Amino acid sequence: MSDEQLDDLQHGVEDQVREIQDVPAVELINTTAIHLMTAAAVKCGLADLPDAAEQTDLDEARKLITALAGLVTAAAPEIGGAHAAPLRDGLRTLQLAFREASTVPDEHGKGPGEKFTGPVYG
Repeated sequence: MSDEQLDDLQHGVEDQVREIQDVPAVELINTTAIHLMTAAAVKCGLADLPDAAEQTDLDEARKLITALAGLVTAAAPEIGGAHAAPLRDGLRTLQLAFREASTVPDEHGKGPGEKFTGPVYG
């Protein structure tokens, strides 16, 4: 890599750090949660695509939903109820969608993320 390329790379990193510095923590948490929700929805077969069922991967969905539950549970006291409520609603919806998509549903309290949220009933 040339010196010019290294300088460009360094400036790019500095620009990204400045951009992140300006973003409030609540926005970063929400953005991360939305990415996890979107990925989990796709893995639960909820994508609005003709081949959505083919994209279903409940093992991957379980991991994503559990990670989301951990994030939402840990962040809720820090970000406040107004920001946490929609994240909790989305999480619950995904937990129920997972249960519906599963051919062998987990016991209540054993589903994805339920070690953080408690049992989810639908």
